[in-house]
Amino acid sequence: MKKKISEIMSTRVVTIEMDDRLSVAKEIFENAPFHHLLVIEDDELQGVLSERDYLRALSPHVGNINETERDSETLQRRAHQVMSRNPVTIAPHKTLKEASRLMLEHNIGSLPVLKRGEIVGIITWKDLLRAYSH
Repeated sequence: MKKKISEIMSTRVVTIEMDDRLSVAKEIFENAPFHHLLVIEDDELQGVLSERDYLRALSPHVGNINETERDSETLQRRAHQVMSRNPVTIAPHKTLKEASRLMLEHNIGSLPVLKRGEIVGIITWKDLLRAYSH
């Protein structure tokens, strides 16, 4: 039997709102083991904000001695300004092979898992690698 997404997905998903500032994402990324935040509006998935997206949007001087007011203002940007829109998603009954194909095809590191439009989990490339190695 082929393994299903529901068998390995993480059901612990962190969401942020479209208008949340990047300072909120910074706090989450620094204090939790998550690298992908699901961006929602009215409880509907709108996008994905990866740690890579977040870091690319920040000034390289934030948090160091060369930081200026202009640099620190980058933390005031909103999630919707930086997130990846129209995220590729997958259903929990799909196979790991299907998830792998989607991630490679779209060059992405995670897939929000939706069931009837509702967020039920997330699967990352690390989850897939872990499953394949067992």
